Amino acid sequence: MENIRIALVQMQSLVGEIQRNLDVMRKYIEEAKKQNVKIICFPELAVQGYTRELAGELAEIIPGPASEVLFSLAKDNSITIVTGIIEKSSTNKPYITQLICTQEGELFRYRKTHLGISEEPFFSPGNELPVFKTQEANFAVQICWDLHFPEVSAIYSLNGAEIIFAPHASPTIVGDRKEIWLRYMTARAYDNSIFVASCNLIGSNGQGSEFCGGCLVIDPKGQVIGEDFSNKEGMLIVDLPSEEINKIRYQERKSMRYSYYLDYRRPELYGGLSKGRGFLT
Repeated sequence: MENIRIALVQMQSLVGEIQRNLDVMRKYIEEAKKQNVKIICFPELAVQGYTRELAGELAEIIPGPASEVLFSLAKDNSITIVTGIIEKSSTNKPYITQLICTQEGELFRYRKTHLGISEEPFFSPGNELPVFKTQEANFAVQICWDLHFPEVSAIYSLNGAEIIFAPHASPTIVGDRKEIWLRYMTARAYDNSIFVASCNLIGSNGQGSEFCGGCLVIDPKGQVIGEDFSNKEGMLIVDLPSEEINKIRYQERKSMRYSYYLDYRRPELYGGLSKGRGFLT
């Protein structure tokens, strides 16, 4: 991994106001370019706004009108864009997708694999855990609820991801986002020797839901290296230093301080993970 500058945006996305939401993204993308950002991440379902009931109506194919705009913005601004979009599926239940448009002109996607109970009636789960490779770093995506499943983060790390982007659509009713995120995201970063970079929707979606915002970046030692919980829309820019993660991942380690814990797993003991609760009885 090289040293890399990333940006995380906490933004208001109004349901169905796609052009308005894309214009907001454009503003942040152009500002990020001026500050030499290489990857910019927007929240879950930022393109159409977070909605369950209207998801089928607002879903788009990929490539489609919104993704083509973002594709052009990525190329024109020499930046990789990671943003949430409601993607059409072959059924009446679309995907919660994070679209990846690279500055090299490539288009990828991650479909949320773990749906919340309130999402299951409206969305289809994805079934793949891809790692995306850029010139500066390899990264993966876990969307909101996905972060509660440590196996996913471990698989990403084992498959070469150095950054996990964690876009959210967490509502105000869940409480203090910083306190909640720090309970488990530090463990995801520390246990897997990986950067975790999170952002959230903020404000009203125009349909009666309020989101609490927040941006947080944690390094491979579980230390917070960037945060913005100012409760207002904005962009957090953070430089991710490569020295420590490269020492842990790719260099000969002479101290336990730089252990890559996943190298010392004993998978033969973990078969019960695939069997669910009560497998010992």
